[in-house]
Amino acid sequence: METAHPAPRATARRGPRLDRARQAAPQVFERLRNAILALELPPGSPLSRTELAAQFGVSSTPIRDALMRLEEEGLVDVFPQHATVVSRVDVGRAEQAHFLRQALELEIVRLLAEQHDQALVLRLDHAIALQQQFAKVGDFASFIAADNDFHAQLYAAAGKQELWALVRRSSGHIDRLRRLHLPSPGKAQNILRHHRLIARAIEAGDADAAQQHLRKHLSGTLSELDKIRSHYPEYLTD
Repeated sequence: METAHPAPRATARRGPRLDRARQAAPQVFERLRNAILALELPPGSPLSRTELAAQFGVSSTPIRDALMRLEEEGLVDVFPQHATVVSRVDVGRAEQAHFLRQALELEIVRLLAEQHDQALVLRLDHAIALQQQFAKVGDFASFIAADNDFHAQLYAAAGKQELWALVRRSSGHIDRLRRLHLPSPGKAQNILRHHRLIARAIEAGDADAAQQHLRKHLSGTLSELDKIRSHYPEYLTD
């Protein structure tokens, strides 16, 4: 029987100090969102406004604004006058985010396969090579960043950067499912294999194959939902 992989630690990394030339609230939001998606702050983690203000060296207002944005994305649950906690992974919201992303990317890879952009293929291959390096050393955070870069290259080449931003805003729950699933044996290599197949199909101008490989690629995590739920039942909700 496959053993469950321990989730990352439950405290956010302090990281570099905030850039005083930028507004504080967006930076706090980005730091907390990244920590939540990386499961450094796993579901159920309490978020004390007082402690966060001290950690980031800001007043309570940027903390409040950042938490409001996280609540809008469904990444935290705010209980007025009581507590704020990192939300559980909402499977329904994850499925909707997957539906949106798949619908968009199926059309994007078809368009790109018809364009025969060799410069794009080289950029995709570079992202894949970086992912391979990170997979070898088990650097999942960098692996995910390179994974996102691979897909961002697709949207950029198609001139759909705003749609990529939309996908990223809606991806919090599916991203956490993927992060839980990523340490499973063979998962990282499957991602790399699918990325290579997508890149080769685009290079060959085979739109049908590009769509086929993309559909299989994006469905990998949800197809293993029962296994993920059995390993992390306290993290998921329907």
